[in-house]
Amino acid sequence: MAELGTAHLASVFFSFAAVFVVFSLLLLLLWRRPGCCSCHVCRAYLSGSWATEFDNLGDWYTHLLRASPTATIHLHVLGNTVTANPDNVEYMLQTRFANFPKGKHFAAVLGDLLGHGIFNVDGDAWRFQRKMASLAVGSVSLRAYAAGVIDEEISRGVTQRLCSVADAGGAVDLQDLFRRFAFDTICRISFGLERGCLELPVPMEEFVAAFDAASRLSAMRGAAAAPVVWKLKRLLNTGSERELRRAVGMIDGLAKEVIKQRRKIGYAGGHDLLSRFMSSVKDDDEYLRDIVVSFLLAGRDAVASGLTGFFLLLTRNPRAAALVRKEINAGSGRNYVMAAIHESLRLFPPVQFDSKWCTDDDVLPDGTFVRKGTRVTYHPYAMGRMESIWGADCGEFVPERWLRGDQSAFAAESLFKYPVFQAGSRVCLGKELALMEMRKVVVTVLGQFDVEVVDADRPVKFAPGLTATFSGGLWARVKRRVAAPLPTDQLTLA
Repeated sequence: MAELGTAHLASVFFSFAAVFVVFSLLLLLLWRRPGCCSCHVCRAYLSGSWATEFDNLGDWYTHLLRASPTATIHLHVLGNTVTANPDNVEYMLQTRFANFPKGKHFAAVLGDLLGHGIFNVDGDAWRFQRKMASLAVGSVSLRAYAAGVIDEEISRGVTQRLCSVADAGGAVDLQDLFRRFAFDTICRISFGLERGCLELPVPMEEFVAAFDAASRLSAMRGAAAAPVVWKLKRLLNTGSERELRRAVGMIDGLAKEVIKQRRKIGYAGGHDLLSRFMSSVKDDDEYLRDIVVSFLLAGRDAVASGLTGFFLLLTRNPRAAALVRKEINAGSGRNYVMAAIHESLRLFPPVQFDSKWCTDDDVLPDGTFVRKGTRVTYHPYAMGRMESIWGADCGEFVPERWLRGDQSAFAAESLFKYPVFQAGSRVCLGKELALMEMRKVVVTVLGQFDVEVVDADRPVKFAPGLTATFSGGLWARVKRRVAAPLPTDQLTLA
């Protein structure tokens, strides 16, 4: 028996040794492969030396794109063409949409988390999901249902918490507050379920943490210069890939419970999005799981990120804050407030960049040749900081840039210069719903409270993830206002 045990240990040791040798050789070959560039940009990316000068990777990209005559750069080590040129964005998302799909590469990168959900598929699968979601989101009944849900969740999830903080004279992490609010709201709008009705084996906070971990680790996959590394780790179930598998397992459990409860309640005639999908795809639980996860990602993280950035910028810009409050006090919140929300999303877009995959050789409008199989990324975070797009004050928070005429009427810009909600054929279906949700929160909170972010001038650092997350949260002091609040039922979109 002892000899068998020794032989087994030796076998395990030599197996791991062999894997390590193969792994090392793969890294060496990757480093010396023809496409592995040694230019200063690629060296800075691989070594992480960009971080000595910039707080965030997005700021480094912005610096490079500003310096480019075409607002387009090449990151050879990733096989990635990155652009902040609106003409290129329109070309990718509309003119030559079919030549720039999400592609199989990103389907693999995000596959464990998003599966075959709408954000990770192309072709017929994408068209079917988009059509279903479009019919639901565009319906008057769902918009009315969503507006009522948002009002209720603001009242019990946001204002009650802020009242407690104000009365205690303490501070609150706005990012955490808005994430909880957005999670509860999207569960009701998308699934027709209250958080409390889910029968879960662990507290909801653990599922939220799993979602954050899965987002962070999936983003790390996409940023890897050598994808073979994460693929090998996934095969061996080790390191970050083991952590990702564990997180996705918890998310799967949450999705299964959501589907189970929706079936128990019944989905015929339901106003929520999941009920509409279940009426068409009744028994494919794996497919429904992907729908659930996609809705959670879009509804929770994007709205919470947008609101977090808004309140930071409002504290940094007291003049704009006074004008926002003036409009709210007048019982409106339709023009300057909307201008301020759009301006904050310009500077802090929830999705800082988005990538497509070039199917056939192509030439972008700025003259950039794109070879078949190249990753092409447009960068909303950098585009919001381009003087060529927004003028010399592009780095400043100026809501007035969204007002026309006598500076009293809000007017949207082209989505190709402002692709915060994507643009063209893939424009976000939840755009108007998200803007309504943000405006209702802003008007209600600022109608009842004075909110001052603590250490607001501290440089912003973002945590890795699929959406922009403020590292360390966003802490704020809150005081009650004397003025009577405006009822949220007066805040519907025009």
